Amino acid sequence: MNLMLVNVSLPALAASPQVPLAFGFVGCLLVGLGCFVLMRWLIGVFTTEDLQQGNEWRYDISRINELRRADMLYRIFQPVLQLGARLNRVLFRDTLPEIQREIQAAGLTRFWLAEEYLARAELLSLFLTPVYAYFLMGIVGTMDGLLISFALVILTAWLLRRRLASQARHRLLLIKRRMPFLLDLLTLLMEAGSTFLHALRESVEEFHGHAIAEEFGRVLLDMNLGKTRSEAFEAMRDRLQDDEITSIIGSVLQGEQLGTPLANIFRTQADVLRIKRTQRAETVAGEAGVNMLLPAVVVMAATVLIILGPFLLNYFYLGLSM
Repeated sequence: MNLMLVNVSLPALAASPQVPLAFGFVGCLLVGLGCFVLMRWLIGVFTTEDLQQGNEWRYDISRINELRRADMLYRIFQPVLQLGARLNRVLFRDTLPEIQREIQAAGLTRFWLAEEYLARAELLSLFLTPVYAYFLMGIVGTMDGLLISFALVILTAWLLRRRLASQARHRLLLIKRRMPFLLDLLTLLMEAGSTFLHALRESVEEFHGHAIAEEFGRVLLDMNLGKTRSEAFEAMRDRLQDDEITSIIGSVLQGEQLGTPLANIFRTQADVLRIKRTQRAETVAGEAGVNMLLPAVVVMAATVLIILGPFLLNYFYLGLSM
């Protein structure tokens, strides 16, 4: 009897109009709760400026706060990027020093850590996964499309990594091109009676907006914060890690130890840089002939085909017709 009542009551309960209403109410409640959580998270992301100081190292909290102000992607996806940074410390331990050097040489904010910047590149590549999968799955099929999409995500992350290296090389080239002129200006100002700090300040203002002004501006800032002249130039050498710039800074540091006037050192280094620039231009001009060999052969082959093509076609067609 009880079993019959249960069997009868279950279909009746399922057919009751109150059950769909209850499920609809629960679904609306969950959707509203999700929207509330999402809106609160977005409001917290866009309104909270600083993290509160806790048990963490104080400088690291200050660095994160500055990075949150500087980069919107880090501000929104900070937990995800920090998780990726922890993984990158394990997976790419050997390449992180090189990435950190490229971050400094590219002129990015100094608050970036190499593992965090690498996690940012990985996150950007992951954002393109749905786009790759949408187009490729319709062209080559589901499984092949997913595999190719995964390969393209890895390729995108690698290209973003190479873009950082390209930015670093381009900025170093800009610095080395403008370095002789800044050294000449420093020499003229110091020979006119200015102190090194005043001459450096005037030179930075003169080249305002250029990469070389940013680097020497950091040297000036380090000296104003209490570092010695040698320590400020050593920090610049460690940031850029370029052979020519290292040679110039080494000469400055050696002259500092031996008591040689800086104006003489700057004039000598400016002349050396101009000679190296001329030699680099001669090298590029010498390699131009070799680099143009393959395009010249391709153009010559295309010209021959354009000239002889109609005759060959006529010959083949006449030969086949006969």
